[in-house]
Amino acid sequence: MSTADLDLPATESGTTNPSGPPVGLGRRNRRNRRIPISVLIAVGWLALVLLAVLAAPLLPGLDPLRGDFAHPAAPPGAGHWLGTDADGRDVLARTIAGARASFAVAALTVLVGLVLGGTLGLAAGWFGGWTDRIIGFATELLMSVPALIMVMIAVSLRGPSLPVIGSLIGLFTVPSFSRVVRAVVLSLADRGFVVAARMIGTSPWRILRREIVPHVAAAAAAFAFTATTVAIVAEGSLSFLGFGLRPPAPSWGGIIAEGRTTLGSAPWISLAPAAALCLTVLAANYLGERLRSADQKGGPAR
Repeated sequence: MSTADLDLPATESGTTNPSGPPVGLGRRNRRNRRIPISVLIAVGWLALVLLAVLAAPLLPGLDPLRGDFAHPAAPPGAGHWLGTDADGRDVLARTIAGARASFAVAALTVLVGLVLGGTLGLAAGWFGGWTDRIIGFATELLMSVPALIMVMIAVSLRGPSLPVIGSLIGLFTVPSFSRVVRAVVLSLADRGFVVAARMIGTSPWRILRREIVPHVAAAAAAFAFTATTVAIVAEGSLSFLGFGLRPPAPSWGGIIAEGRTTLGSAPWISLAPAAALCLTVLAANYLGERLRSADQKGGPAR
């Protein structure tokens, strides 16, 4: 009796595999499940920065405010890996401390944008009608406001602090979060599993919690990376313009601004935080795009 008579799947080598899919297909599936090296690099960089932020206060010699007056504007070397600034402060320690400020602002931005924007997007997409129109008008009105200028005005009135800056930047991400969530809710509202849940009398809140929110969470998480990059760049811009944390408190934008007067003689003062900011934004943007692509390919399959 031949393999064709038994109707068994044949492997790439001509043998049979009666207990499962073809061996060649299994190998291809394993290759497809491998995490790309670019994703590992992006995750590794963000993890490294986060680890440095958490570990820096516990390590000796990484005080961002202590000045080595014997070595002002010293180039990178054994004593100071990224050199010192004009006041003898270690650039590496200040860059890590600046990352702490940027990550704190980004976390608060995402929290405010996700909670407020996600709630408004769920309400607009699920209830529709006048609820959708009112929320849409409010978000469009907020989007028409020059965000950076308004944050500058508010910081001038309230004083610069991480909670104020993070909350204000997060407020201006609410329209974007709302639109992302609303679009996902509208795409799910007429799907079979949602219609079936309605037909059997499931309460709207239970449908939202069990059927809608899990799918919304993936899209919101992907956009959260974009909001993170917006917050980091906005905080750096505010600090560079003098509306961020007051010196000597370190932030990436503030350190870059401090070193711009010595770019010709001591470029490392500005280049180190600038490189850290650019790499962090690039990594977060890339991971957000990968998550968004994976969410669009997978889709809400039920």
